[in-house]
Amino acid sequence: MAIYSDLHSREIWLSPFCEDLFASFLRSDQRRWGEVYVNGLVSVPGRKSIRRISNQVVGRPVDQCLQQFINQSPWDWAPVRQRLAQLLVEAIRPKAWVLEEVVFPKNGSKSVGVARQFANSAGRLLNCQLGLAVVMVGEDGGCPVNWRLLLPRSWDEDDGLRSRARVPAHEHSRPHWRHLLQAVDEMVVDWGLPPAPIVVDGRSMPGVELLLAGLAERGLPYLVRVSPGTLPAGGAGLPARPVLEPLRPRLQVVQGQAGPRPPGHRWYPRSGARAMWLTDLGRNRVSDLAGLVGLRNRAAAVLASVAAESGLQHFEGRSFQGWHHHVTLVSVAHAYRLLGGLDGREAEELCLRPHG
Repeated sequence: MAIYSDLHSREIWLSPFCEDLFASFLRSDQRRWGEVYVNGLVSVPGRKSIRRISNQVVGRPVDQCLQQFINQSPWDWAPVRQRLAQLLVEAIRPKAWVLEEVVFPKNGSKSVGVARQFANSAGRLLNCQLGLAVVMVGEDGGCPVNWRLLLPRSWDEDDGLRSRARVPAHEHSRPHWRHLLQAVDEMVVDWGLPPAPIVVDGRSMPGVELLLAGLAERGLPYLVRVSPGTLPAGGAGLPARPVLEPLRPRLQVVQGQAGPRPPGHRWYPRSGARAMWLTDLGRNRVSDLAGLVGLRNRAAAVLASVAAESGLQHFEGRSFQGWHHHVTLVSVAHAYRLLGGLDGREAEELCLRPHG
């Protein structure tokens, strides 16, 4: 496999890569600034501020142009995410879609969605934005392809905050499970992607039983981590006859079929259980289920890499669309790094292949 050995060799296909991803942009200047921003996310060391991107990539002050492109320009992020996901389906053949919470710590209170709120993934109260990412993960790596910003309830009725951050009227606080179902629906229905098993750590998610019911209703395969002793209550689409199967020492899977739970049914976790996963994947081999559990850990590592290398938490704006623009371009930058580590000719051909 031919591996790119340095950034310069990868830069040969940065322009066609960005041309492909930004084909939905209506104006040439939008495509130009999109490539500049992605180039900066890839090449600027340390903090990827707009000023540093401007100076290093363009070589002159174009801060205002980049700020306008990220925070005010009305380009739609959904087609970019869709095309990115299509490329990754071909390149890495995802074995799972892992749904993860992402914390964006903040000092102030004016950026969109900022509040002092409990972050499940951090296990504590933080002044932060909370996002949700859908990470496609395969044997050759992974990349976040879809994003949701969680608006706290305090933002629902504060017209001043909403106006300053340009929050659309239809955007309001929603529980994690509803955001996740909407993100998956977008990918399967709107983007036409072949679904992979949905993997979620739902131990601290209020309403996790509603997520499970929604996935079952859609016929989507899932592997969801739950707290031992808190198996979701009965209802349509939830397991009827749980069967415990050890995956490895102190790791168990609860496997069941769709349908209402029998009256009076009780479930008792095996003593000492450390990790409990609920699945509808039927008679899949235990090793396959263990592999899906491992992909959840890989997705967490992917997001850590995105934060460290591609400036995920370096967004300087305050607007709703600015946040979505930034995280979308961060995903593009990470995918560029990822595909640059695969066979160079195959990666370039993916980007040059015609698409509808």
